[in-house]
Amino acid sequence: MEKEKHLTFIDEDGNEVLCEILFTFESKEFNKNYVLFYPVGSDDDEIEVMAAAYVPTEDGEGELLPIETDEEWQMIEEVLDQFSEEDFDEEAEDECECEECEDEDCECNH
Repeated sequence: MEKEKHLTFIDEDGNEVLCEILFTFESKEFNKNYVLFYPVGSDDDEIEVMAAAYVPTEDGEGELLPIETDEEWQMIEEVLDQFSEEDFDEEAEDECECEECEDEDCECNH
């Protein structure tokens, strides 16, 4: 699953939802692997990030398991917050700070 970019999630209504994997990580505290993902086609401003524990399978796919405890959810939220802060910092570094240029992708050296 670590190398895959997408997964299919079955929602509470039994519908298959194609999702993009945001990232995976391992928790030594809970001795589990986790995957954070969101539905493909989500609006970039309002992404609903979902999480699940997973057990790698022989075919390399993995079996999704529900998050079992509040402690796990808290740990996942902390990891997601850290990921979001790092992502925001990288985006801020990429933006042009030039007052003469309003293009966010500008690479000028004013």
